[in-house]
Amino acid sequence: MEYASKNKIKHIEDEHDHDHEHDESSIKTFGFWVFLITDLILFATLFATYTVLRTRYNGGPTGEELFEIPIFVAETFILLTSSFTSGLATLGLKRKNPKIVIGWLIVTAILGLAFIGLEITEFTTLVEEGAAISTSAFLSAFYVLVGTHGIHVSAGIIWMASTIIQIARYGITKDTEHKTYIVTLYWHFLDVVWIFIFTVVYLIGVM
Repeated sequence: MEYASKNKIKHIEDEHDHDHEHDESSIKTFGFWVFLITDLILFATLFATYTVLRTRYNGGPTGEELFEIPIFVAETFILLTSSFTSGLATLGLKRKNPKIVIGWLIVTAILGLAFIGLEITEFTTLVEEGAAISTSAFLSAFYVLVGTHGIHVSAGIIWMASTIIQIARYGITKDTEHKTYIVTLYWHFLDVVWIFIFTVVYLIGVM
């Protein structure tokens, strides 16, 4: 009788712990969506600002004169490829294979670093050509919009590195699985934002 009573208490405690973990995961997921919505509002504001200021050259260079097609096409290719590799990482989660997940997350992070490297090179070249952030309202809006996206990509790389370390240490658990899904979802969001930048800033800019 005493043994059955202990088992019942243990069962209740296990259910309580499970419910607690579920609630905590739900809160984290909700918090992430709130964060994503605020980020969406931020980028929408920056896009609106750029749209208003994109023809305010103040006698300075235009987008057609500044933007180099090979550079922004390469940036786009790299970032879209990284979105594909991050998707492969989530497929590794379904197989419960930490090596696959870690491998594709590392590839994704490397592609992200390559993207940031190209963006820094682009900014440096523009400044050397006399197209600094203070040159015109157009360039101010350009640097703030594209630079903000670059900062987000850098944060995503750090976040991804942290997730890789946790998976390497603890394997595929509910916690690391949830974190991997969240960071890859965030990465896909940044890819979508870049597609808008590619279209609104670069494609329209060179026309």
